[in-house]
Amino acid sequence: MRVDANIGGAGDGVGDATISAVADQVHQAERVGFDGVWAPEINRDPFLPLLIAADRSSRLDLGSAIAVAFARNPMSTAMIANDLAGYSSGRFILGLGSQVRPHIERRFGMPWSAPAARMREFVLALRAIWRSWYDGEPLDFRGEIYQHTLMTPMFSPRPNPLGPPPVMVAAVGPKMTAVAAEVADGMLIHGFTTERYLREVTVPEVKSVLHAHGRSREQFTLSYPGFVVTGADERSIRQGIAATRRRIAFYGSTPAYRGVLDLHGWGDLHVELHRLSRRNEWAAMADLVDDTVLNAFAVVGEPAEVAKEIRRRFEGLVDRFTLYLPDELPEQTQHEVVAGIRAR
Repeated sequence: MRVDANIGGAGDGVGDATISAVADQVHQAERVGFDGVWAPEINRDPFLPLLIAADRSSRLDLGSAIAVAFARNPMSTAMIANDLAGYSSGRFILGLGSQVRPHIERRFGMPWSAPAARMREFVLALRAIWRSWYDGEPLDFRGEIYQHTLMTPMFSPRPNPLGPPPVMVAAVGPKMTAVAAEVADGMLIHGFTTERYLREVTVPEVKSVLHAHGRSREQFTLSYPGFVVTGADERSIRQGIAATRRRIAFYGSTPAYRGVLDLHGWGDLHVELHRLSRRNEWAAMADLVDDTVLNAFAVVGEPAEVAKEIRRRFEGLVDRFTLYLPDELPEQTQHEVVAGIRAR
C-alpha cells in the first residue's frame, strides 16, 4: 500500500497554502517519505501545483484529486495531461471527478447531464485522442455528448516515450463506480467511506464490473483518502477530533453519501444532519457525531497507534492511502506515521 499526501492547499482539511508554498510542500513530502502527492481542485486549478511538483521532485507520483472533468473538455484535458506525463517522466496520474450540478452549471457555466454517462464518454474520448497522437489512428470519436473528429499534424503533440498517463475516476455511487471499473485505470474513493463500506460495497462492485469486462483487480488501482486524527500531543489530537466531527457531519448531511450511513444503521443520523444543515446549525451537527461514528470514519490516536490501525484496516484492501494531516503537524511526527504504516 503506497502512502500519499496532499499539496496545493485548498481548505477542507488540507491547508490553505499559497501557490508559492507548493515547492516546500513537495520537498517536505519527499523528506517524510511519501510515495506520491495529490493536488485538489477546490480554490485553485490542480495542474499548476503538479507542474511545480514535477519540477521539484524526482521520485514522487503526482496526481490530480480531482480535476473537474465537466468544467473542461476532453481535448484540452488530454493536452495538459499529456504534457504533465511527459514532463514528470511518466509519474503523472490524471484523476477526474464530476463535481455536482450546481457547481458545473452555476460556477463553471458548463452543461450538465447524466454524470456517469458523461464521464464514461469523457474518458473514452481521452483514449481516442491519445491513440491518434501515439498510434497514428485517425481521430473519429463520435459520442452522444462529445465529438472529436479533427486532428492535423500541426496540432498533434510529439508522443513521449512513456505514453499517456493513467486515468482514475472519483466515484461514490454504483453508477460512477461501474464507469471507473469499466473505462479507467483506477478509482478515487471518497473520504466519507468506512472500512466496512469498502469491504462490503465498494470493492465487490469494482470486482464485479472488472470481471464483466475481462479485467482483474490487479490491473486496477484503488486510492483512498482516509480521515486520520493524530498529533504530537493530546491537545492537537483533541483539536483534530473536533475538526473531524465537523467534517463527518458536513458529509453526512449530504443525500449523495447517505448510503454509507445506511449500511451502518445510521440513516436517522443523516436525516437529522440534513435537517440541521438546512438551518445552518453546523455546531449542533458536529455534536451528533458520537465516538462510534467518529471511529468508524476516522483513524484516531497517537502516531504509532494510527499507523498500526491504518495498516490493519486498509492494507490489502486499497492500493494507495492518502493521509490528510494538519499543516501544523511536525515533520518528524508525519514521518513516524508514514514509517509506521510501512512497518512489519
